Amino acid sequence: MRVLVVDDDPHILKLVRFNLEKNHYEVITAEDGVKALQLAREIRPELIILDLMLPEKDGFEVCRELRADADTASIPIIMLTARDQEIDKVLGFELGADDYVTKPFSPRELVARVKAQIRRAGMAANKGNDEGERRIKVGDLVINPARFEVYVRGEPVKLSRKEFLMLHLMASNPGRVFTRDQLMDLIWGYDYSDATRTVDVHVRYLRRKIEPDPSKPRYIETVRGLGYRFKDMRRAGA
Repeated sequence: MRVLVVDDDPHILKLVRFNLEKNHYEVITAEDGVKALQLAREIRPELIILDLMLPEKDGFEVCRELRADADTASIPIIMLTARDQEIDKVLGFELGADDYVTKPFSPRELVARVKAQIRRAGMAANKGNDEGERRIKVGDLVINPARFEVYVRGEPVKLSRKEFLMLHLMASNPGRVFTRDQLMDLIWGYDYSDATRTVDVHVRYLRRKIEPDPSKPRYIETVRGLGYRFKDMRRAGA
């Protein structure tokens, strides 16, 4: 399992490399955003740990470009940064980051999050392969789990990996209510103190991409006091 670690602080690179290699990961490092993009496209790592404050190109721009490239769009990204402001986390998740760890950090926690993200990515890929070309079609929405593709009214929609996994999970269980904590556990793979905010941000951006009118959701309904569910069109007679 190869992990690309991107940080301009050599001490951070050394610390993360030591702890990942101790857990049997192959570690490749980069100290600026341009080199990070080059390496990500060349080696296709299983995961990227990405600092925000980088020379050449910052972590936000690197994340944006990785998600826009079909070859790197599905690689899990953990943002690693000294900035702990909520707006930074929201922007990171909006651009497609899968997780966010602030400095100073516990090496043990970081390794646990790396394992969780890689495990989730592998489970999603295996599930897609098992399902072959079977698709989910609801109204104007088509979900192809084998190819990680979503279409709305025949047009492809670019989703982050977490957005896709959340949509596929709920669409596969129409009518079932998922609490925010359940979604956090099933999609992210661990408990997180900011679960409500994280899930709500992903749902908001997912609605913007798939709903005809995000203010009046057709597909993803809010269940007050509980969480979210994918509307059961059969019951609704839609």
